[in-house]
Amino acid sequence: MLKFLKDWLASKLVEESFYVPGTLPPRVREFAKRGVRYRAAGKGLGLTANDRRLLHFHNRHAGQRCFVMGNGPSLNKCDLSKLRNEITFGFNSIFLNREKMGFDPTYYVVEDVLVAEDRQKEINAYHGPKSKFFGDYLSCFLEGASDVVWMNVRVRYDEYPGFPHFSKNAARELWVGGTVSYVALQLVYYMGFRQVYLIGFDHYYSTPPDVKKEGLRWTSMSSDPNHFHPDYFGKGYRWHSPEVQRMERALRRADEYYRSDGRSIMNATVGGKLEVFPRVDYNSLF
Repeated sequence: MLKFLKDWLASKLVEESFYVPGTLPPRVREFAKRGVRYRAAGKGLGLTANDRRLLHFHNRHAGQRCFVMGNGPSLNKCDLSKLRNEITFGFNSIFLNREKMGFDPTYYVVEDVLVAEDRQKEINAYHGPKSKFFGDYLSCFLEGASDVVWMNVRVRYDEYPGFPHFSKNAARELWVGGTVSYVALQLVYYMGFRQVYLIGFDHYYSTPPDVKKEGLRWTSMSSDPNHFHPDYFGKGYRWHSPEVQRMERALRRADEYYRSDGRSIMNATVGGKLEVFPRVDYNSLF
């Protein structure tokens, strides 16, 4: 009964706060409501069903191990069938590898607006993972569902002090770092995993000569040489200019936080150029 009253009062706060006629325009009111939501969630109080779902993931996998799957070409060099009974995280267009893998990742994450817009039909129809985690700003492209959890992803790429921030509390917020894996590693931390193994993190990109560049947004005119499938960013698909140094900076930040808490991130990628984390042989893990 006490929990019911607590949740009811919290929901009324969200429904009625900031709705004094003539005070704030609707968009400002909505922004303020979101601020209340996320501050409350950060303190363990879920004001919405979505926030309560996210809170349930806190330390759900305390002490366990997981595999975070990058999307580089080296993914094709791993016997992914060995991951069938492991806890895995997949990103973006990992569903293109569904038939070859023979399973879906346990959890699925998208934070890139171009991926969300260009692949929205496939992402909305993808229901293999147990849960899908999306930045809440992607709701204009992606649909809510029982397996979807919206996250407060803070999109800032300016050179603010300490860039990029790392959040230990995914219910409050997460921060971008130039790669979806950075958002995922904050979520992995929140879930309590102790050992994290990366695969498919090739950490280098080649630029096809026919790519169409419009600032930092590029459009492919041919097959994709940088991912496990030629259609990943194949003809007609848009992608952001790969800022490898920024990605590495973010991954080093994640490493700092994991090591400071006695946790570890290990690189089990076959080959590749990512040397931020200690290397481990993929096959030796099974």
